[in-house]
Amino acid sequence: MFKNKRIGVVVPAYNEEDFIGGVIKSLPDFVDHIIVVDDCSYDNTISIASNSNDSRIIVLKTAKNEGVGGATITGYEKALELGSDIVVKMDGDGQMLPEYMTRLLEVIVENDYDYAKGNRFLKSESLSVMPKHRLFGNIILTFMNKLASGQWHIFDPQNGYTAIRAEALRALNLNNIHKGYFFENDMLIQINLHGFRVKDVSIPAVYGEEKSDIRILKIIKMFPVLFIKRFFYRIYHKYVLTDFSPIALFLISGLILFSWGMVFGSYLWIKAIITGVDTPLGTVMLVVVPLIVGFQLLLQAIVLDIHETKK
Repeated sequence: MFKNKRIGVVVPAYNEEDFIGGVIKSLPDFVDHIIVVDDCSYDNTISIASNSNDSRIIVLKTAKNEGVGGATITGYEKALELGSDIVVKMDGDGQMLPEYMTRLLEVIVENDYDYAKGNRFLKSESLSVMPKHRLFGNIILTFMNKLASGQWHIFDPQNGYTAIRAEALRALNLNNIHKGYFFENDMLIQINLHGFRVKDVSIPAVYGEEKSDIRILKIIKMFPVLFIKRFFYRIYHKYVLTDFSPIALFLISGLILFSWGMVFGSYLWIKAIITGVDTPLGTVMLVVVPLIVGFQLLLQAIVLDIHETKK
């Protein structure tokens, strides 16, 4: 136990035979349950985990390869069933250092947050060891996540080293959360919809010989679409369905006006190039005014959305 709280650690694992044993051995003594979820690995991951002498360990296997989100959700459900007060997610690849787990737990136990997550960007030394393509991708995905989730004070949303209060976990509809690599992003979106508090914790990552299963092209194709869908889903449920807010009005009006200005302005620009005839000032104003007003409305919606998020 950690300060009278029962701690469950969920370790989703897929082909981690080289690392899973070390991850299990490294977990602190205050952890009450270690739940390893094998996501249909084709190596010896499940065998190594099952043969561990640690009495705290429970090994589960998904019926099919679901992805990191599906495996984690399976582990979450088991952790709740076992009566865990706080559930930590820690990947099976050895990149997440167990000695920093107390930082996540302290935020929840002492500071009354509902969800704590690692942030590799709070220390400059972590950035120096992060592969450059990951650094660039994380910065882009962080901005997109801020828009979609409304968690404007959070950075590094792809970080999978997290801890969540059991009460918050029970309130989430786990069936609605993405089962693949979008899982961590989706968790932040769902947590915002329920009004739970989130805190970033400075935790460095370790990059060794492990091989990532993430396919960059797949992420580029999938994530933007999911972010757009989740953005409108959040706006509708939070600012229209449950409590109509000026944020929705500003956002919808701003999108319409700004889109009109962009589309009509592009049409006039192309037409002027083809015909060689200058566009009349009055017609130009039909582009400029909607663009300016639309941008101001969108900016106001973002500012109000930032103030709505609990910190």
